[in-house]
Amino acid sequence: MDYNGSVVWITGASSGIGAALAHDLAGRGAHLVLSGRDESRLAEVADQCGETLIVPFDVRDDAALAKATAQALSWKGHVDLAFANAGVSQRSRALATDMQVYRDIIAIDLTAQIAFAQGLIGPMAERGQGALAFISSVAGKVGVPMRTAYCAAKFGLAGYADALRGELSINGVDVHVIYPGSVATNVSRNALNADGSARGRSDSVIDNGIKADEAAQTMLDGIAAGEREIIVAEGVELAMAEMRRTPEALLDQIKATVAGGYMDKMESEG
Repeated sequence: MDYNGSVVWITGASSGIGAALAHDLAGRGAHLVLSGRDESRLAEVADQCGETLIVPFDVRDDAALAKATAQALSWKGHVDLAFANAGVSQRSRALATDMQVYRDIIAIDLTAQIAFAQGLIGPMAERGQGALAFISSVAGKVGVPMRTAYCAAKFGLAGYADALRGELSINGVDVHVIYPGSVATNVSRNALNADGSARGRSDSVIDNGIKADEAAQTMLDGIAAGEREIIVAEGVELAMAEMRRTPEALLDQIKATVAGGYMDKMESEG
């Protein structure tokens, strides 16, 4: 993928990985649509990123999402690449965690990301080109203690993306799933405790993790190279994620099954 002149929409763009992606993409000549809940922080990112459209909204608000999607698509007439990046993590034992924490994390990290993608796949498929990048996590491949809700959402997001990739492979739309390990952001500080409150402090493993700008570069290079799964991790996290990497042959088999008319056959049998 050539980012120069491309229209790229990033959710969760006010800080962390989202902001780092924006800065890198700006340097590669992309036109950016930046979304998040904090308009002032989005403006700070936009000030460093050239031609940019700011579209603030809460990913859980369906009406706001529909309005934002219309704005993003009408700005340049299309969206070439969209990053489903908004999310919140968790730091609590399952035995102590309130059920509402599960509902909240799944609503933000899974359901809202699906809704974001669903609003774009129609225009992309009709145009015959486009790409979606879903920010999952190493915790979306490996069940990590203290993150049961987060793992459930991130595993689910990867499953949706993998199935979507197969379906859209006949429409010229690419789907990438990104699996970051520990990246030096505020993800741990903003994570939810067992009662749903913000944790308010970071982890040493996060503080010493991959720098956000380095992670963003790896992600963008992987997308440009056409990688369907992009693991951004080091040390034991990388080793664990690689153990669960989906074989390319399996991804190719799913693509071939769709090309062979699998969906048409399923619908005709209905």
